[in-house]
Amino acid sequence: MSPVVWQMSCVAGLLAIAILAIVLSRTKSSTAIVYSVTLAVSLVALLGSVRWLVAGAHNVSDLTLPIGLPWLGAHFRLDALASFFLVVVNLGGAAASLYGLGYGHHDPAPHRVLPFFPAFLAGMNLVVLADDAFSYLLCWEFMSLASWALVMAHHREAGNAKAGYVYLVMASFGTLALLLAFGLLAGPAGTYEFAAIRAAQHTPHAAALVLILMLLGAGSKAGLVPLHVWLPLAHPAAPSHVSALMSGVMTKVAIYGFIRVVFDLLGPPTWSASVIVLFLGGITAVMGILYAMMEKDLKRLLAYSTIENVGIIFASLGLALAFQANGLKLAAALAFTAALFHVLNHSFFKSLLFFGAGAVLTSTGERDMDKLGGLIHRMPLTSFVFLVGCVAISALPPFNGFVSEWLIFQAVLQSPELPQWALKIMVPAVGALLALAAALAAACFVKAFGVTFLGRPRSPAAENAGEVDRYSLAAMFILAAFCLLAGILPGLVIDALSPITLAILDSRMPIQNNEPWLSIVPIAASRSSYNGLLVMVFITLSASSAILVIHRFASRALRRAPAWGCGFSEPTPAAQYSGVSFAQPIRRVFGTLMFHARDHVDMPAPGDIRPARLRIELHDLVWEGIYLPLAGAVAYAADRLNRLQFLTIRRYLGLVFATLVTLLLVLAIWS
Repeated sequence: MSPVVWQMSCVAGLLAIAILAIVLSRTKSSTAIVYSVTLAVSLVALLGSVRWLVAGAHNVSDLTLPIGLPWLGAHFRLDALASFFLVVVNLGGAAASLYGLGYGHHDPAPHRVLPFFPAFLAGMNLVVLADDAFSYLLCWEFMSLASWALVMAHHREAGNAKAGYVYLVMASFGTLALLLAFGLLAGPAGTYEFAAIRAAQHTPHAAALVLILMLLGAGSKAGLVPLHVWLPLAHPAAPSHVSALMSGVMTKVAIYGFIRVVFDLLGPPTWSASVIVLFLGGITAVMGILYAMMEKDLKRLLAYSTIENVGIIFASLGLALAFQANGLKLAAALAFTAALFHVLNHSFFKSLLFFGAGAVLTSTGERDMDKLGGLIHRMPLTSFVFLVGCVAISALPPFNGFVSEWLIFQAVLQSPELPQWALKIMVPAVGALLALAAALAAACFVKAFGVTFLGRPRSPAAENAGEVDRYSLAAMFILAAFCLLAGILPGLVIDALSPITLAILDSRMPIQNNEPWLSIVPIAASRSSYNGLLVMVFITLSASSAILVIHRFASRALRRAPAWGCGFSEPTPAAQYSGVSFAQPIRRVFGTLMFHARDHVDMPAPGDIRPARLRIELHDLVWEGIYLPLAGAVAYAADRLNRLQFLTIRRYLGLVFATLVTLLLVLAIWS
């Protein structure tokens, strides 16, 4: 069986599970059956994609099915790039299925989730495998509709219907942009096969338009600013394991589409194209983490953090375009490898964090961090793995987030080799934005973990919380282990990604398996190197030595005294640092410019026993400045065009005649 047939068989299995779920969705055993079989199929697909990825760069497997357009058929192809993204999709799908075995039993409406969960996975697999424009767009729409149905699974909850509507509108806009992009790529000959598009010559103007349309189409699905508005609405609305798939996997499928078109089908890039991608990536990274820093809803915070990481990936892809356009193949391979590495890393730790947020939601029923606290004593295992995810996403060694971001900064340091002064200025500026985003991310996840898990419970729900089921814990611990392994053994990942860079860029990073002590060397050992294993050993020995010295030589005498209560003689949990108060210094620095932030203090007069109150006013300038006026204009035009429904038959005939004459005039002028 050829590899692409193997993968398509797994897709057929997922679609069969979706049909089976419709039949079984009202039965008690439906959750266990659907998620178990989905887990098995995802693991089989994962095995096939890993095997094909490590086989080499020049191995390609094709399949044409007699469906779709009559003169075209449906083309599917498995190469190194597709294999890597299938690893991301199916590893995320397997983890979400394992998590769903426990989490799904708490779902109030499993019949609304179970049929669409395997269908969503099938759609993502098909997008990655598609090898012609028609099949790609059809599978893209299937993926979007399946995920929209999952977002609307709990449509009766406040805000979920709006989230589904905004997501559907943005998905439709993205598909329109992709349709126009593929139309330009196909050209007058209408060659929709990727092989024909890859072989064709594209004019600079057409290539520029395709780049912009791909940034709109794939960028809207990935979460690029200012196309990100659906993401913080839809991800919290979906069930938590679906949120993990949408944030950790579906956004990567959108990035795959951008890479496939811009790096593979479009031909050699120009350096000016990289400026646009770099700018959008840097702005997206900073804006995403600033939005996250202001949030007190745990799942919305994670959704905004996804925007930041998507920005980091696009900035690295912009670097790869800049280096490729100038013939700097080794630097281009470094930036491209760093982007792919971060794609994999983000799928690990973001899925882990959404699983942790789902565990907290299951145990407490709360997403508001200001109503949580003290969960480290009631959910110790969940607290531990959530801490691992927070450390990894904060890019701290020895976990995986540090390695990929370190590689990106190593690529930034190659910018003096670029000949264009615009890039010599632009790349360090974007590097500074990424450094700022990394620092803010660390602060954001100190807040997320500290306010949620440390301190004292702020509500009865947090007071009565308990640990979640073993399936959910198993999924989280597996992802936590991957975060550590990818951090201490990055050379294995880099070498596994080399077939992709060879196929796309005709270059690769130095072979890392040849380096001693499992070190990695991005360019040359004389410039920089990193050893995650030694860093982990050093951290472990240092921490162990400190604990040993403290316990061996510190005084064993105990002195008990009341904790300092900041002026309150009887401190209550409400007096603890909250998410809002933790973000106050950042809000003071960036809030006025980015959010038009205002602090409203209601301070009672002396003698008035009313409590003082602080209200924070924040504005989403992108939503209020772009989307609300646009929605208002659409509503205004719709009201005016509504009159066309009430014309007489004579006026309808006159309108048809006028339209026909106009079209004939346009055709005559065009000819």
